[in-house]
Amino acid sequence: MWRDGIGDYVSRCASLAALMEVSAYPKPGNVHRTRDLPETRFEHFLAGGVAIGPDMHELALRGRDAFSGALGWDQIRVGKSVLNAVVDSLEWQRGGNVNLGVVLLFAPIAAAAGATLHESQSIDVMSLRENLEKVVRTAVPADTVDIYKAINISMSPETLGNVGELDVTDEDSRERIKDERISPLEVFEKCAERDSICREWVTDFQITFEVGYPKLKTSLEEGTVNDAIVNTFMHILSQYPDSLITRKSGASQAAEVSKQAIKILEAGGASTVKGKKLLWALDEELHGAKGDLNPGTTADLTAAALFVSLLEGWRP
Repeated sequence: MWRDGIGDYVSRCASLAALMEVSAYPKPGNVHRTRDLPETRFEHFLAGGVAIGPDMHELALRGRDAFSGALGWDQIRVGKSVLNAVVDSLEWQRGGNVNLGVVLLFAPIAAAAGATLHESQSIDVMSLRENLEKVVRTAVPADTVDIYKAINISMSPETLGNVGELDVTDEDSRERIKDERISPLEVFEKCAERDSICREWVTDFQITFEVGYPKLKTSLEEGTVNDAIVNTFMHILSQYPDSLITRKSGASQAAEVSKQAIKILEAGGASTVKGKKLLWALDEELHGAKGDLNPGTTADLTAAALFVSLLEGWRP
């Protein structure tokens, strides 16, 4: 595949994954095609999903160049692209932060995809994950600083919660990162127990590749695209209490939502009449909490599973 073709392929898969994730309904507690939040609407997510495409294009090219030897793996600058993508997303819609989590997951995958496509002209999921490990483990302190900037312009201190060490809201943290040369992986190791996106970086995207992607692949073979995405979302939620809910409302509330997800899946999820009835009821209940019970991290992980599937060649 020619160089620009690699960038185009990855950017289209990234934008389509983001668009398909937000379009699936009902994903309880989230914005979807039939449900808005007071400040953030469905179309804001659509605009944000399209806006990140060019940044994923550039990451794919730098990943390709790293694999070819034209760049060092430590020169991919994944953090710079995370920051650029967040800025672009905020400039293209007025609903605030709609995809920081998606960008943090998509950015290293996009770079790894560029490397994989240069290597074999197609995406083999095992090779993709191997290259992803290289991207994540060679990211440098400058990437950490840019990721901190992206988080700061996207999220409020209330949403982030309190952190004792290397708090992203503390300007001294950035200086310490530079002085002590702290990589993104070192930072994410500190927050992996309380944030699923940090955990993904530390575990070479275990939830994405071992939970979300295989569930999505199986579900797509069994039913409609919409139901497959919703069932994948619920499957992830049933196994991993949402870390955004945990930060906003506490671990017990997050665990309770996951218990409800298990019950819905046992009833057939989006694939049965009973399951759909329970899904709509939970959607109403979670939205009644006015954002405090929004499984936003689960949505990001679902989008990452879609991204991998699209890169592999699946098409809706």
